Amino acid sequence: MTDGERPGDDRALAAAETLARWMDGRLLDPLLGFFAPWAGDLVSAGLGLYPVLLAWRRGAPGALVARMLLNLSVDLLGGAVPVLGDVWDFFFRAHSRNLALLRARSAAGEVAASPRDRLVVIGAVAVFVLALAVPIGLLVWGVSALLRS
Repeated sequence: MTDGERPGDDRALAAAETLARWMDGRLLDPLLGFFAPWAGDLVSAGLGLYPVLLAWRRGAPGALVARMLLNLSVDLLGGAVPVLGDVWDFFFRAHSRNLALLRARSAAGEVAASPRDRLVVIGAVAVFVLALAVPIGLLVWGVSALLRS
């Protein structure tokens, strides 16, 4: 443990590693999308926010946090496509990508964020919110279509 780390950080990183192992290594991400279309993608993205929040809490530069959010957004948008999205989730492993970014950040020294990094984060959050809107809209449309029939 380095001087800047707190005792709970190792457990937090271990939890992020476990999450990535289950979501990508044990294929929970594509299975959630297959068995619960759109809703499963939302659950996966929600769980994927944990390493992003961990990176933010550790003082990661905004550009890193933005990159992690973009990984989740790409995974969420790709996974929202019926059937093909489930295949996409087998190959695009956002949780493992974000874990690799988090590990690299944890091994490096502290890096100060610049004002430009904050703009990148705001842009990435906007893209992530739009990515969330797609499966939510599809889910609402699907449920309303079922209720009408």
